[in-house]
Order: sequence, then structure tokens, then C-alpha cells
Amino acid sequence: MQQLKSNLSQMIEEAQRRAISVLLCGMEAPPMRGLDYSVSFHRVYDELATRYRVPLVPFPLLELFTNPVLMQRDHIHPNEAGARAIARQIWPQLQPLLQRAA
Repeated sequence: MQQLKSNLSQMIEEAQRRAISVLLCGMEAPPMRGLDYSVSFHRVYDELATRYRVPLVPFPLLELFTNPVLMQRDHIHPNEAGARAIARQIWPQLQPLLQRAA
């Protein structure tokens, strides 16, 4: 978990150092790692969003994993409709960042 936090922190700090807006998109750990691991993994994104004062999209892939119609045949990658679903999840947080940058 520490490596995840460290890697994301370095990326956010470098972006902010360069005056690049950051939108943090959370991920979830695979359930086979256990509940404690999953909860800790989830919390990393909340902690970093708070620490660096960046907007967080909690888990933009949730709709994909609950709706197989949005996935390609490999059941790993989104199809065109799945990409639109991801965009719908991200856009409300991304739009204000783009407006500020313009």
C-alpha cells in the first residue's frame, strides 16, 4: 500500500509543481486480497485527494463492472458505450478544471 501511495504522491506533486491540474481517479483492489486490503487500498485515494486538495472520482469503472453490455468480449476492456460511461463519471469533475485552465 505504501508503494501505491508513494507513486501517486510523486505524480501529483510533479504535476502540481508544473502547474498542471490533477484529477485523481480512484481504483479498487481485487476482492481476493481480503477486506482489510481492499479498504486500505480504497482509502489511499481519499487521503491523497484530501492531502493534495485535488478532486476525486471515486471509481469511474463501477458501471462497467456491473453492466457487461459496456465491455468488450474479453470482459476486461470497455467498448464504445463503456468509454462513454467512463466519460460521464469523470466529466463533472473534469469540466471545472478545464474551465479554470482556459
